[in-house]
Order: sequence, then C-alpha cells, then structure tokens
Amino acid sequence: MRLLTHNMLSCNIKGVTNGFPLKLEADKWVTKEVDLNADFLRGIFPKIEWSALLAAARALGFAELPEQADASMLSSDDFLRRFHHALLELHVEEGALVCPETGRKFPINKGIPNMLLHEDEV
Repeated sequence: MRLLTHNMLSCNIKGVTNGFPLKLEADKWVTKEVDLNADFLRGIFPKIEWSALLAAARALGFAELPEQADASMLSSDDFLRRFHHALLELHVEEGALVCPETGRKFPINKGIPNMLLHEDEV
C-alpha cells in the first residue's frame, strides 16, 4: 500500500465522526522505484492532507519531508523528489491502519489494506 492510498482512506464505521487520518502501524515496508512524474505530483498535491502524509512517512522512518508544505514548493526539484518518494515509492507490505476514534485495526496483508467492516459496524 502506497502512502498515496493511505492518504485517501478513512474509517467508515457507523457513528464514527473522526475517522481520518488512520494511524499507520507498519510491520514491514519496502521501497519500490517509480519514475518521477512532476505533473502528476503538482496535480495531486492539493488533494493530499499534508499532516497525514507526514505522520505516515515518519512512521516508516522517512523524516525528509518538511513540517508544512505549500504549492510554491512544487517548483523545487528537491521537494518534488522527496514528495514523490514518500507518496509513491514507500510501500507498506504488512501492518495495520488504526481508526483514530475507535481504535479498530484494519489489517494490511501483502500490501492490501482490508477495510471491510464487521456486521455490527455497518
């Protein structure tokens, strides 16, 4: 699971009002090289919740993103490389996503998050 995916997921348990961002508990992750596409990064940047990306990247030991980011930084090749690496090249293989409100853990197995709800959570 890429951190791009993590940034788009939330907890949909019935009654949950604060289901984003999910806390990332990673047991195993890998780096998979992907060609950098600056136009894609510039287009997706406004849709990214920066604090959630920052927390997830740090959970994987990647501390090279700035605390705050704005669109003016997208002209920097160095910033684009770091943003690209965190968003698209870090892949969580095993672990869990944790609902910030209920503490419910959604497992990540073989890079796939299982966000299926139990019958009583629908």
